[in-house]
Amino acid sequence: MANTDPAVRVRFCPSPTGNPHVGMVRTALFNWAYARHTGGKLVFRIEDTDSARDSEESYTQLLEAMSWLGLDWDEGPEVGGPHAPYRQSQRMDIYADVARRLQEAGHAYHCYCSTEELDARREAARAAGKPSGYDGHCRELTEEQVAVYKLEKREPILRFRMPDRTISFDDLVRGTLTFEPENVPDYGIVRANGAPLYTLVNPVDDALMGITHVLRGEDLLSSTPRQIALYAALAEIGVGEGATPRFGHLPYVMGEGNKKLSKRDPQSSLNLYRERGFIREGLLNYLSLLGWSLAEDRDLFDMDEMVAAFDVAKVNSNPARFDLKKCEAINAEHVRRLAPEDFVRRLVPFLQGPGLLPAEPTAEQLDLLARIAPLTQERMVVLSEIVNMAGFLFVDPADFAVDPDDAAKVLTADAGPVLEASVKALEELADFTPEPIQTALRGALVEGLGIKPKFAFTPLRVAVTGRRVSPPLFESMELLGRPETLRRLRSALDALPTA
Repeated sequence: MANTDPAVRVRFCPSPTGNPHVGMVRTALFNWAYARHTGGKLVFRIEDTDSARDSEESYTQLLEAMSWLGLDWDEGPEVGGPHAPYRQSQRMDIYADVARRLQEAGHAYHCYCSTEELDARREAARAAGKPSGYDGHCRELTEEQVAVYKLEKREPILRFRMPDRTISFDDLVRGTLTFEPENVPDYGIVRANGAPLYTLVNPVDDALMGITHVLRGEDLLSSTPRQIALYAALAEIGVGEGATPRFGHLPYVMGEGNKKLSKRDPQSSLNLYRERGFIREGLLNYLSLLGWSLAEDRDLFDMDEMVAAFDVAKVNSNPARFDLKKCEAINAEHVRRLAPEDFVRRLVPFLQGPGLLPAEPTAEQLDLLARIAPLTQERMVVLSEIVNMAGFLFVDPADFAVDPDDAAKVLTADAGPVLEASVKALEELADFTPEPIQTALRGALVEGLGIKPKFAFTPLRVAVTGRRVSPPLFESMELLGRPETLRRLRSALDALPTA
């Protein structure tokens, strides 16, 4: 493996709020690929300190999503590791101790400002054309001032004291970035109720877990200078090994109207893509293209190829637009790449969902699915399409129904002679396999009735499969069998409107 560096430690640390979304998956993928490319470690950490928004259901979905995607982790939930626990809700004592030590060392201080006071001073700063961040009002309070605030029953937050210096760092994606001190004010790290904020727990865990590289979304870029200052303070008080991680801020993923794709957008839901039948290989291939490419002229590749080639320095800093059509096209290519047995195995749940297959399919049903699979695999974009493509084979005869729209357009009174001639030709057929079926029907309809193939076979397709679009007609008839094929043709004939 090229450019190996087993010392690399990256982390993926989502919050368990809502359903997993594709932007989150892209971040997880890039961290995973970098860890695997370098031979380093991926730490999976759950940031669940916000009890009002976090849920166990979302936590379970995160674990299940990562497992389904095949993005394995080296340390974290279900795996363990030397820095356990990996859920922040189980590390509160650690954060309380670090916060106390930061305050004792002069790196943090209590801020008693009310929300109303903060808003008023921010508005005044904006009106004066000055930066509107926190103005340091409580930085150097006297004992007397603190006593007054306590008498007023004010509950302080804990603020980190930003150093009065320019902070620069070399972003792995964006190059050198510089932040002046007036643009990075002191910030809160512990709420008035004692609950630690993301601004504290994230860098503390990075320091304690030895994280060397932080690859995350561009939306977190503004917090980076604050965290760099906090890493230095943590090193000073002996938290972690003293090293500051390298940062790489990944480009936004844009949705419709060139707006940032939000987790609230239906288009962003990972569950939606799974339910539609996207396969992990196709989805990961496409998501990897949102900011990175294997080569300029190549969009299709597997994860082994991505791992071998992945270089975070080659991530594009420009926003990447989520193109559903391209995502579908890439998924279709990966569906076609599946081995026949694997393809069949993945189809089963999509036929079980609507009740076309039972929880435990019979050997006969699985054999039928294996026989129809080659006729559908090349035509399929997502696996859920198997229901419309092949459901006609598995539906109970009593429940079979023709699509009403297709029936209205195709199974008109004019289709009567076609269906009658087809029934007669197939009744007399000795060998009910595709080639003899085609020969018999072509003789009866094209040559016998003088009808063009398009108009001759479409009524048969709708009558037998229920739809105008289906797998090849003659192969479908063979799989359905002569008795059921004839039954459906006769049923369609009986249901034709009168002229």
